[in-house]
Amino acid sequence: METEGMGPTAVTETPHHDRAELTKAMRWQIADWLAEERLPEINAKLEKVHPRQGIYSKYIKRLIDIIVSLLAVIVTLPINFVIGIVTFFDVGRPLFFLQERTGRNGKPFKIVKFRNMTNEVDEKGELLPPGQRVTKWGRFVRKTSLDELLNFWSVLKGDMSLIGPRPLPPEYLGRYNARHKARLSVRPGLECPPHEAIDHVWTWQEKLDNDVWYIEHVSFLTDCKMMVRLVQFALNRKNASARANVKIGTFMGYDTCGRVINLDGVEQKYIDRAFAELGMEKSE
Repeated sequence: METEGMGPTAVTETPHHDRAELTKAMRWQIADWLAEERLPEINAKLEKVHPRQGIYSKYIKRLIDIIVSLLAVIVTLPINFVIGIVTFFDVGRPLFFLQERTGRNGKPFKIVKFRNMTNEVDEKGELLPPGQRVTKWGRFVRKTSLDELLNFWSVLKGDMSLIGPRPLPPEYLGRYNARHKARLSVRPGLECPPHEAIDHVWTWQEKLDNDVWYIEHVSFLTDCKMMVRLVQFALNRKNASARANVKIGTFMGYDTCGRVINLDGVEQKYIDRAFAELGMEKSE
């Protein structure tokens, strides 16, 4: 069809935007859209989680946490002192940074870590990805898990446990399905290593499913086995390297089949929608 003076009617196509150009606000909005559209249907099909309750989980586990973490804080004090000195010459002040995480029953708390990244930003004023900001010293402490030593203080305070689902940012709270949200029924831990041996860097799906398995099977024997795996997991160079470079990406929610996805798994239509609706804010 032709319009007088205009020639053939032009076909307008929606531009496809690069997801790498998404701002943090855009990524968070996309996650909200996914949760609103998909979680009701996903939750309706899930089996209910039954956290294991008993004397061990109610009393003994916490007692062990206190004893072990107190000893760990004392023993690692000289190591942390050295790390603090090197950190000062590496990135300067402040030596520490506080990071808010979600604890038991969704209660927020702050963990303390030594800084090992610079504060470099991109042209949009947002911090560069961790992999681009971490220093050589930072890569070393991450690969050796020395950056986790201060977490024993969080265990001693009662915010964390030795073994339990790893505490995640509060922004993720509204993204969990009903089954994965049950991971918040226990104190978060230094780590919740795979309960079965794996030969690859695990995915978000495996990680969250493993957390649910743990809360349904928590016991003294389970924690003993997990402690052994924790040491193995911490010394696994592949996993340590992945954690340092954030290779598993950001947890964004679920696909239409209920599988966990990161930003790479988000459909292009949501990327384009974010730019269409929030693009003005981005340009401002």
